[in-house]
Amino acid sequence: MPRPDRRRLVHIAVTPIPTADWIDRQVSEAFPWDTAPRDLIRDRDGAFGWVFWPRLGAMGIRDRPTTPRSPWQNGYVERPIGSIRRECLDHIIILDEAHLRRVLRAYADYYNRIRTHLSLDKDTPLSCRTQQVGRIQFLPHLSGLHSSWVRI
Repeated sequence: MPRPDRRRLVHIAVTPIPTADWIDRQVSEAFPWDTAPRDLIRDRDGAFGWVFWPRLGAMGIRDRPTTPRSPWQNGYVERPIGSIRRECLDHIIILDEAHLRRVLRAYADYYNRIRTHLSLDKDTPLSCRTQQVGRIQFLPHLSGLHSSWVRI
């Protein structure tokens, strides 16, 4: 689930069949008590069932479903999903569910700590200071799929 303020991925989960109970649990894990967002923008998938809505209310989150057949309204979610596909999953053969979890966690770490975003003035979602002094070293990420140069 992305946070739109800094484009940060806050939670990665994998399941072959998303159910209302599973989605409910993911919202609880993604947003501990004091970090829940004000609104949750979501599509109108049938998996968001009656178990899901009381959880949102209890956490103080307003449910904001998109208008039917309007994918452009869900841009905050569609953009990171497209980035994950283009920059990661299109280039890696996924062997099983556990492998997918590992790859997505590694990509989330890369996305939040290394990958720069134009909307953040070429900063990362988890902002870091620029090192001015030190030896420059090459670091591969996602088994060499992406790389960065850092000062150590």
